[in-house]
Amino acid sequence: MSDVTRILESIEQGDPKAAEELLPLVYAELRKLAGAKMAGESPHQTLQPTALVHEAWLRLVGDASPKFENRAHFFAAAAEAMRRILIDKARTKRARRHGGDQQRVELDGLEIAAPAEEEELLAVNEALDKLAATHAVQAEVVKLRYFVGLTNVEAAQALGLSERTVKNYWAHARAWLFREVKAQRA
Repeated sequence: MSDVTRILESIEQGDPKAAEELLPLVYAELRKLAGAKMAGESPHQTLQPTALVHEAWLRLVGDASPKFENRAHFFAAAAEAMRRILIDKARTKRARRHGGDQQRVELDGLEIAAPAEEEELLAVNEALDKLAATHAVQAEVVKLRYFVGLTNVEAAQALGLSERTVKNYWAHARAWLFREVKAQRA
């Protein structure tokens, strides 16, 4: 049993000091993953990798006693927390920039600039929710690859799958998401 799994069990049993022990063990890995994800974000992004890790950490182990089965479950939960934080930030930014609740006016036939990164992120998130309804494991692979920045090998380890399976799921999910996002924009 790894140290992370042992500490996660202690957290589940209500040990108040266990979360303090967990952070040093996983912080470097979470920071690396957040840095990889943030590298793909807009250069005007105000959220820094360290802030993303801290906010995700607070969501994961905040005031409640979280229940994680193992290391893979913890990192999957971290990926989901980071995804939700980035989606919330994109929605907030888009809402302010586009006037909040004002009505949208369709401008058919006009050429406009490519969508901003926030809009692309929101479109991917919406499509990912649809994918999760029918292919939950593939959606988990996307969360780990796209939102956290794990490699196929790392995602396979986190999910307990073979690298080949993760590679196939990633290829299928990317193609499916591409078609879905393209259909949303049409």
